[in-house]
Amino acid sequence: MPPKDPYQVPKAMQPRFEEITTLTDAVCSEHLTTEYTDLCRKLCAALSRKRPSPLARGQPTNWAGAILYTIARVNFLFDPAQDMHMSAEDLCQAVGVNKKTASAKSTQIMDMLDIYQLDPNWALPSQVNDNPLVWTILVDGYAVDARMLPPEIQQLAYEKGLIPYIPGDD
Repeated sequence: MPPKDPYQVPKAMQPRFEEITTLTDAVCSEHLTTEYTDLCRKLCAALSRKRPSPLARGQPTNWAGAILYTIARVNFLFDPAQDMHMSAEDLCQAVGVNKKTASAKSTQIMDMLDIYQLDPNWALPSQVNDNPLVWTILVDGYAVDARMLPPEIQQLAYEKGLIPYIPGDD
């Protein structure tokens, strides 16, 4: 029995997924981290599952650049104040795509999948503690930081999948 696809890429899109992720994997391996690799693969898979998939048309290099650019935007990779940073120009040069093309396609991806900066679904796992959107929940119609709530409410929020873990638990 073949190994299960962790990204759930439709069979018809598997070759395109592999073509694009080979490019993103190479850039992430050389310039970024495995967290970026995983998020780029996850985003490529999400785009592969769209009906019709936008990845079916256009150059794989352009899609790889747009996927990298999207994950970089969400995680502020272009901000020199961050510990890990890289300019948009350098990122695009690393994958071999024009910055305008990567930026424009990235905007399309973000609109298509409702992705935004600090989006908890596309944030680096190592940044979860510092991402205020991960911890913001509604309590009686008020947005509050779950880390400031009593433990019993944190437990409920965790059980409902609203927060990734209970703060203070090891």
